[in-house]
Amino acid sequence: MSQQTQIIATHNGNFHADDVFSVAALKTIFPSVELIRTRDLDVMAKADIVLDVGGIYDPEKGRFDHHQKGGAGARENGIPFSSFGLIWQKYGLEICAGNQEVANSLDKNLVSTIDAIDCGHVEGVATGISLSQTISMFNPTWQEEGDFDACFDEAVAFASRILTRFIASASGGVSAKTIVASAIEKAIDPRVIVLEQYTPWKTTVLKLSQDALFMVYPSQTGQWRIQTVPVELGSFEDRKKLPQPWAGLSDKELQDVTGLDDAMFCHNGLFIAGCASFENTMKMAQMALDY
Repeated sequence: MSQQTQIIATHNGNFHADDVFSVAALKTIFPSVELIRTRDLDVMAKADIVLDVGGIYDPEKGRFDHHQKGGAGARENGIPFSSFGLIWQKYGLEICAGNQEVANSLDKNLVSTIDAIDCGHVEGVATGISLSQTISMFNPTWQEEGDFDACFDEAVAFASRILTRFIASASGGVSAKTIVASAIEKAIDPRVIVLEQYTPWKTTVLKLSQDALFMVYPSQTGQWRIQTVPVELGSFEDRKKLPQPWAGLSDKELQDVTGLDDAMFCHNGLFIAGCASFENTMKMAQMALDY
């Protein structure tokens, strides 16, 4: 990580998500940044990094434009690079603290979308609010006497927060994958997977286990839950439902039906239920398997 001030140049006037996110990304790894917004080529020549302007792509020399004839290349999936994608190719791994899986996740879920929109590669972007559209709204409107540079700084602060949360979410997903994969391996019965703490599990379980029917894990309040495994992500259909007689019952009614003295509830949709204790939640799992 460089300690000296990095002089970063980008174009002045109207800004978009690619130049805003590029600056936000660079600010995460360079402790001191001086930003110049200009189209003056002589001023640009003195900058350490020039992005989204200047007509040159040369990462070794810190030049990251994509507006030149022929652009600056594209990903294997056909999405062209904007300045954000070019910056990400060089610095993404460092921004994600050396974790390639997190950097790849960010490129897939954030960077490539912003690149695609900036390069006019995607259809249907105008339907619903996109992140790129949101960033563009930081520009002063035609009715405002806005200061473009001050608005750009506001947009960068917003983008920095978004970028931080995307990284946190991606690294959480990568860690969860490892924990859940380990729980699948350790399962005494491959149909019941026990997590010692709640961890996002659906993607990993659906990818790694054909056999898993129920997940058992502690809730944030310390009681235990049993949850059904869906047939696919986002589906309300389960590989196996909880027993029909439990539907919508709670406390004494559920305790009478199950014979478990700390049974707490079962959702009417038969996809989640719980007891205060781990032991009895595991008994619920056995009853559900046998039903």
